[in-house]
Amino acid sequence: MYISQIDSPRDLKKIPLSQLPNVCEEYRTSLIEAVSKTGGHLGASLGAVELNVALHYVLDSPKDKICWDVGHQAYVHKMITGRRDRMPTIRQAGGLSGFPSPFESSHDQFIVAHACTAISQGLGLAVARDLRNRSEKIVVVIGDGGLTGGLAYEALNNAGHLGKRMLIILNDNEMSISRNVGAISKYLNKVITNPLYNRIRAEVERQLRRFPRIRKLADYTLESLKHLIVPGLMFEELGFRYFGPVDGHNVMALVKTIQNVLELDQLCLLHIVTRKGKGYDFAEKDEERFHGVTPFNIITGEKIENPSELKKKNTMTYTEAFTKAMLQIAREDEKVIAITAAMASGTGLVEFSKKFPDRFFDVGIAEQHAVTFAGALAKGGMKPVCAIYSTFLQRAQDQLIHDVSLQRLNITLCLDRAGLVGADGATHNGVFDISYLGHIPRTVIAAPKDDVELYHMLKLGIAYPHIFALRYPRATIPADMKTPPKLFQIGEGEVLREGVDLAIFTLGSMVSPSLEAAELLAADGVEAMVCNLRFAQPLDEGLILEAMTKTPFVFTVEEHVFTGGFGSKVLEFMERKGVEGCHVRRLALPDEFIEHGSREKLLEANGLSGEKIAQTIHQTLKHETQLHHQTT
Repeated sequence: MYISQIDSPRDLKKIPLSQLPNVCEEYRTSLIEAVSKTGGHLGASLGAVELNVALHYVLDSPKDKICWDVGHQAYVHKMITGRRDRMPTIRQAGGLSGFPSPFESSHDQFIVAHACTAISQGLGLAVARDLRNRSEKIVVVIGDGGLTGGLAYEALNNAGHLGKRMLIILNDNEMSISRNVGAISKYLNKVITNPLYNRIRAEVERQLRRFPRIRKLADYTLESLKHLIVPGLMFEELGFRYFGPVDGHNVMALVKTIQNVLELDQLCLLHIVTRKGKGYDFAEKDEERFHGVTPFNIITGEKIENPSELKKKNTMTYTEAFTKAMLQIAREDEKVIAITAAMASGTGLVEFSKKFPDRFFDVGIAEQHAVTFAGALAKGGMKPVCAIYSTFLQRAQDQLIHDVSLQRLNITLCLDRAGLVGADGATHNGVFDISYLGHIPRTVIAAPKDDVELYHMLKLGIAYPHIFALRYPRATIPADMKTPPKLFQIGEGEVLREGVDLAIFTLGSMVSPSLEAAELLAADGVEAMVCNLRFAQPLDEGLILEAMTKTPFVFTVEEHVFTGGFGSKVLEFMERKGVEGCHVRRLALPDEFIEHGSREKLLEANGLSGEKIAQTIHQTLKHETQLHHQTT
């Protein structure tokens, strides 16, 4: 077995080139075994096995730099660079990250879990290298899905202008998570089916080395040939030497190709074609499901249910509740439009796309465009709903302010994965959205506790004349949250439990643990009022003031960071109103990047489980009582 002897790229280079196909098969088998136990990004990593091996066979990492885009295709890179024995810990608490991280290995240049960043990062490293008179090679790996985002084109444009020595490898499998959409995908398919140009160019250039005086004329001829055979070859027009497409699963040929291209010392783009899920039949046949998987049976491909998941079998997730609500509302109103940014499956819009294909738009990995596009749809008289992960909407801050809010246009934002996401970790935790949306004028921020509230909030949002944001977690709706339908207005909360000793203000995913905490407190003789505010903005000012007159202590509970969150807004309200004599304690996530682990354990560790909330309240009351006795 070869890979048991490989603990660094240096070890890999000791293996004969002819044996690399066997090495790749060993990595592929090991990868499937590891991910079947932990879950993770399987399909993309399987498709890039040969690329990972070829890169480390040619390059001298970490001196030479590899910049991964997103990074879920870099699992074998982790294994080659000394982390093979830790693969069983990937995406587990305290274990390997599911994405590259320089805090984990010097072979990883950047933390990358959002798409379209790698070309910018590679160019930055190349410019820094040249300014320091160094010689390392810079290689960028980006998938064709990454070329649906604007940042990648900004970087391509700048790279073509600067002409720095670097290699961009376009790993083309026609997929990001869902199948790629748009003109770029069609363009790449066209290139794949027309490989003749590079063959002719290579032969012409080989012959021209013998006749340097006519090289200038030949360059003009080659330009004409390029447009004849591959019309508008985009990358060469931008200033890149384009090579490909080549078979990304022929590892021996790939090694030689990468070596040859790097020897040119130019700005080059190598286009390779791969198959997502390569080598595992179930992953090849169902690329979308096996993009990101939970533990599964290797023989059957079926998901392995753990005990906690089995308990949730008969419950509904917030995403499923959104799917149901969107279908119902779209049936009632033909102006409702659904927009997503390459996340049709993750956001629950697949069924909508089938039922209402003319009203569904997947814009690719382009959140900025999604928001501006939605604003223009609203201007045109439609009712756009943008379903985007909370962590990805961060990219569209300027568009939200300039292209929507300033224009006084109405769009509804449905922020899936708001709060802690679990195994994907710090890069995907949606814990900043209240802060980055809360300062935008007239923006409403809502958080449903269950499917009933979600449906009604979605209807309110579609009817609201400005930005309406609906945030909900990647979680199941607690069984005790199945409440009867109740109409409410924007900014209207409710009292779920009466109490005279203290009040808990909360919303969304924290309603259930807050009620649990109130039950635990009651067992100790402490009666807590629990108020579901429903909205972080605007607040139910009347309910807050009434609760503060009834109780001497207020606790705010939220699945968001402290700064700029729901609790901050309660404190700001108290300052505006001049409220005095009420002690306020905020319970929230720390202003830090929280690493991967199960959502339940992370909430517990950060004080947001029912039991931890009750403990914090007990400790606070005890402390305040002691202070009161000391001052009197």
